[in-house]
Amino acid sequence: MKTVMRPALRFQPRWWSTLLVLILVPLFISFGLWQWNKASSKEDRQSLRDARNAAPPVQMPGTLADPESLRYRQVQSRGSYEPEFQILIDNRIHRQQAGYHVLTPFRLEGSDMRVLVNRGWVPALAEHSRWPQVTTPSGVLEVSGMAIVPGTRYLTLGPDAPSVRRSGWQVVWQNLDLKRYAQAFPFPLQPVVIELSPESSAGGFAREWPRPDERIERHVGYAFQWWGFAGATVIIWLVVNLRRKP
Repeated sequence: MKTVMRPALRFQPRWWSTLLVLILVPLFISFGLWQWNKASSKEDRQSLRDARNAAPPVQMPGTLADPESLRYRQVQSRGSYEPEFQILIDNRIHRQQAGYHVLTPFRLEGSDMRVLVNRGWVPALAEHSRWPQVTTPSGVLEVSGMAIVPGTRYLTLGPDAPSVRRSGWQVVWQNLDLKRYAQAFPFPLQPVVIELSPESSAGGFAREWPRPDERIERHVGYAFQWWGFAGATVIIWLVVNLRRKP
């Protein structure tokens, strides 16, 4: 019985396929690292939140504070709301329903300092050109909640809706740009926002605040997916460039 000798294989890559691999593989790896770093960043923020959340509450200072010293701390304040400078943050989803977050400035008792309080979520009206009228308790109140440092990077889909009161104050905002708000607000403002505690009775609405590590597994999954693309690209490049010797 004769043994059939098959021609030996040799690796003979084409220049264009090699160039494509040299471009795609680092790109896929960098995308994977980007997603992995996002997951790590969320995990770090959650660890800091858990540690600071276990500490006793602190009083919101009446002078300008360092935002990082207050990030994720449980804070308490005594003072009164100023609804004339209230804003509604648009496109906030709660249990698959669109609505707004209600942010109201809170004047600290015995001080000229204010801090924004996120009082929670309210549903949008059927006619989106109108916005809901929310009630705000008057008089001196105690508010408690977690201090959050708002992000500075967000997606803006277009100009804000033309929603102004007679005073010229804009009511509906797409995102909370705290720097922009502080420039429009005629009083000193703390560089943090208090997410009103679900247990607080100080004029709150629906309050199910997201965790910093929310959907972290999605970023991990995306990271391995991108790295899988990189590995598959190399394997395909090796296979398609194998040639049988004549």
